[in-house]
Amino acid sequence: MKYALFMGCTIPARGRSYEMSVRAVARLCGLELVDLPEFSCCGFPVKSANYDFSFMLAMRNLALAEQEKLDLMVLCSACTASLTEAAHELEHDPGLREEGNRRLKEVGLSYTGPVRIRHFARVLYEEVGCERIRGMVKRDLSSLTVAPHYGCHYLKPSAVYEGFDDPEAPRTLEALIAATGARAVPLQNRKHCCGGGVLAANADVAADLAGGKLSYLKEREKIDALCLSCPFCTVMYDDNQKKVEARVGKPLELPVLYYSQLLGLALGLDPNKELGLNMNKVKVAGVLQKIGAK
Repeated sequence: MKYALFMGCTIPARGRSYEMSVRAVARLCGLELVDLPEFSCCGFPVKSANYDFSFMLAMRNLALAEQEKLDLMVLCSACTASLTEAAHELEHDPGLREEGNRRLKEVGLSYTGPVRIRHFARVLYEEVGCERIRGMVKRDLSSLTVAPHYGCHYLKPSAVYEGFDDPEAPRTLEALIAATGARAVPLQNRKHCCGGGVLAANADVAADLAGGKLSYLKEREKIDALCLSCPFCTVMYDDNQKKVEARVGKPLELPVLYYSQLLGLALGLDPNKELGLNMNKVKVAGVLQKIGAK
């Protein structure tokens, strides 16, 4: 299974452990990842300010993937939404596609489609499969209790995701977590926003949203880690957890793992050299001690 790897903007700058762990587990899962240096921003950050510019950024990336005859595997949930929405519109609006191609011609590109776009977690769920993942497990994670975090863009807009998961009652992250051997706890607020969407506009509101989620996890039951698959959610829950603690007025100290890191632990990969767990802001020593990993 061969895909063009789309990392977006946040991961190269602030999510290197995500990239490391994805590449490591993809290799074991038989996923061949192709890097296209010409990829640019997906367009999502400027969508509310300039929709046309945002759309053309997305269309250009799709054209680059089509040029290589590859579908896209995307690591960021917001990038997945932006690119999938653009592909959906291009497929259903020939006039829009014609106008977009007129503009792409200026940079020597064209797009006929379709290029399929899927989040990394979706590729694991649909192409690798939970049964195969269970059969690959080498390290016992049964002592871990893990809470899934879906976030906003992993599930929505649901109309363009081909019925992949139910946006009101999602289950795919729980299934993927359970496949590693860890106990997945489907908490009531697993779909709540991390606050990252308003961080630039109001840092206090963003911290309140993240603090509410993390406080609930600490109070609900003993959770060993929060598990997610979006780099900007990690910015809120991991990178900014100390600021969130100051806002809520209490220690939280809840480790945050990318699903690729959790899966990598189950597959027996080195926690630091291959999964980048030493880069996580909230220390994961307790998690590693519990599963007997160094």
